Amino acid sequence: MEKSTFKFGIKEVVATAIGTALFVALTEVAIPLGFIPNTALQIRAALLAFFAAVFGPVVGGIIGLAGHALGDAFFYGGIWWSWVIPDALFGILVGLTAGKLAVREGGFAGKKAVIGFNVVQVAANLLAWVVLAPVLDIVIYAEPVNKVFAQGAWACLGNVIIVAILGTLLCLGYSKMGGKASSLQKED
Repeated sequence: MEKSTFKFGIKEVVATAIGTALFVALTEVAIPLGFIPNTALQIRAALLAFFAAVFGPVVGGIIGLAGHALGDAFFYGGIWWSWVIPDALFGILVGLTAGKLAVREGGFAGKKAVIGFNVVQVAANLLAWVVLAPVLDIVIYAEPVNKVFAQGAWACLGNVIIVAILGTLLCLGYSKMGGKASSLQKED
């Protein structure tokens, strides 16, 4: 049975706080792409996809927005809004599929679930990083067109790879644990 992905109770508040704190902490865990300025492989992308897939669009959106903004402020001294907003959008888009993915309920298993999750994350990454981030860079900061689209494309590719590997593994592991917890609760 599919649960509502728009619920926002105690579990979602706690998940938002933990996810945001982890997202901020992982800001410094990055592998720079030396050939593209200010762009790096970010493990935190997988964390955001995982929390969004488990807890829905509100949690994903808040973690993407607050986590990226706080990470920028703490580690870089300023907030780059044209990249904060796309992370929030990515979290919302992945989160919209949380009910269908059923990671939380233990239903995320097999090729179909993995493929579905990855189709969604690829589409969300493309929209966030190849479309929205470069456009916002141009509109907000008057950045050069060629530079921002190159940065967006490489950020997208890096996120897709990291989410496909680490995000998928997190969802599979959590779902396996969540499924066992759900079956134990039903037995009580």
